Amino acid sequence: MPDGLSTFVLHQQSNKGGRMRIGILGAGRMADALGTHWARAGHELTVSGRDPARAAALADRLGPGARAGTWEEAAVFGEVTLLAVRDYAVTEVLEAAGAARGTLDGRVLADCVNPVVQGRFTLATEGGPSMARRVADTTGARVVKAFNLCHEDVWRMTPPAFDGVPLAVPLCGDDPAALVAVRSLVTDLGCEPVHGGGLERAGLLEATAAFMIGLWVGGADARAVLPPLKYAFGDPGSRG
Repeated sequence: MPDGLSTFVLHQQSNKGGRMRIGILGAGRMADALGTHWARAGHELTVSGRDPARAAALADRLGPGARAGTWEEAAVFGEVTLLAVRDYAVTEVLEAAGAARGTLDGRVLADCVNPVVQGRFTLATEGGPSMARRVADTTGARVVKAFNLCHEDVWRMTPPAFDGVPLAVPLCGDDPAALVAVRSLVTDLGCEPVHGGGLERAGLLEATAAFMIGLWVGGADARAVLPPLKYAFGDPGSRG
């Protein structure tokens, strides 16, 4: 693993905290929402985007710990890279970030991209590998699928909690150290990280997003379709 991440993981294990350098590929609403929390937590950020002026404006809003840079500068900036662009732009952005030259090889990459077909609420990747797997294969990064189940304005909440219960954030990834780093970023938002399995299950997380978005747009309460954990296997009072 890169030396910076080794140091961070050791710090996390001993101090239950620590600041990171985070590169953000994207300067849109997800980058803004997540980056705002991480800037407040004291992390250093480099933001990149298709429009340099928009990236610079976002960096200014995030505060003195943030700066704007090119795609490649953000890719190599720190211990974690966040991929926060539209699914159709992923290939172009990774190419501009220097993935073919190994800029992301071995780095931790948090992928919040939803490959959802608008209006149909199906997967653009249907029949093939998940978006997360494609990103991992293209970059050699240690990808963790995360932050993809909620609208950007949910991530702007301080904290995202409902009826006193913090939002749970599923993570799918194969690398233990990468999962440690991304779990820390989840807790910075006031949320609870949840182990969702390896990267082979990231496609299920992406499909869950597509399905739930369809329910929300249709006016259904997506949380009501599943019972609370206590009742996952029926009424606990009726079991012998």
